[in-house]
Amino acid sequence: MKILFISLGCDKNLVDTEHMLGLLAGRGYEMTDDETEADVIIVNTCCFIHDAREESISGILEMAGQRKNGRCRALVVTGCLAQRYGQEILDEIPEVDAVLGTNSYGRLPQVLDGVLGGSRELVMEPLEGLPDNRGKRVMTTGGHYEYLKIAEGCDKHCTYCVIPSLRGSYRSVPMEELLEEARRLAEDGVKELILVAQETTVYGKDLYGKKSLHVLLKKLCEIPGLSWIRVLYCYPEEIYPELVQVMKEEPKICHYLDLPIQHGCDAVLKRMGRRTGKEELKSIVELLRKEMPDIVLRTTLITGFPGETEEQHQELLEFVDEMEFDRLGVFTYSREDGTPAAEMAGQIDEEVKEKRKDELLSLQQEISLEKGEQKVGQVLDVLIEGYMAEERAYVGRTRGDAPDVDGYFFLNTGETLNTGDIVRARVTGALEYDLIGEMEDEFAQ
Repeated sequence: MKILFISLGCDKNLVDTEHMLGLLAGRGYEMTDDETEADVIIVNTCCFIHDAREESISGILEMAGQRKNGRCRALVVTGCLAQRYGQEILDEIPEVDAVLGTNSYGRLPQVLDGVLGGSRELVMEPLEGLPDNRGKRVMTTGGHYEYLKIAEGCDKHCTYCVIPSLRGSYRSVPMEELLEEARRLAEDGVKELILVAQETTVYGKDLYGKKSLHVLLKKLCEIPGLSWIRVLYCYPEEIYPELVQVMKEEPKICHYLDLPIQHGCDAVLKRMGRRTGKEELKSIVELLRKEMPDIVLRTTLITGFPGETEEQHQELLEFVDEMEFDRLGVFTYSREDGTPAAEMAGQIDEEVKEKRKDELLSLQQEISLEKGEQKVGQVLDVLIEGYMAEERAYVGRTRGDAPDVDGYFFLNTGETLNTGDIVRARVTGALEYDLIGEMEDEFAQ
């Protein structure tokens, strides 16, 4: 029995996909990447914003064609879109055989048994507790880096966000389970471990009575085989002294943080339901750069939020220009049913949103190029990810670059390198988002 997985959306969704793959591989299913050969197709969906929702619906409809006219005997929809519109999906797309909510994927093997026997199922487990993820997962990232999802859900309830309704309240994964999973990943050859959650900084508060991310990081650093440990999705107001200290002390931890700040104007931040103001954001960034002068800071912004005036947009541009974030992404505001922001006055035209987004990205491109040029002459560790034959160059990432969202390092060398090698390289040039360099005289690890 051959099975095809289509995983859409964020890296946290990808972790769920890999756990589902592990569940099914243990039952003898064979994986395929060809939909025409698949007996079972599973689409793990996203619906965080409008574009993600459209991509998920398109993916389901495309696979419905295989279910209707091809070899496929079962089409299953999982993930956030499934949680939000489960009954509608079953009602409107007859080719879909089963829908599983975000906390229900642990039941996938049993659901498939039923579906292949002729049943049609909607499975929505309460958004409490966590699926049992202690089995072996199937890696899809290439094996040299992997994500470790340390918690599920979110308690922030920002006015634009549907995640709490789709994923539930914040639930930390017990530390012993995470350490066991990290050891397995390291034994399978993973060099870089990337910690993810809707928010990583409050990890452990629900289980241990206090923030415990620093404790988890300290223990992860003891695992042989891991070379880099990266932390994503740190809400700025939750950064705390022990976390900063362990990042400074432990050489395996990348001096890199993703701080989703969303805006730089107090009035907009307040309407968003955010818990930081502009001056506090400045203070947090200043602290991090003082404690770790080489830290790379990534952030994301939302432009075109309801009521955002041109003056407030200009204030955001000035904030970005002043802060000079190393990495920056911009989303146009997406009006999501069921959120407070969807009912706010002052909804903004899409053309205006896109114009403001382009202005922010144009400014960031200048900042990024300037920061890249400042690195020329520096020697950096580079994790090799592949070889570009047409360019006769290896492609990799530095400690300052997370996969899929940041830039690359293009490395010219006569050496033969393998994916997953970490080498020392000198920066010889910079593009808007990428670096170019040459090998130094020896491997880093």
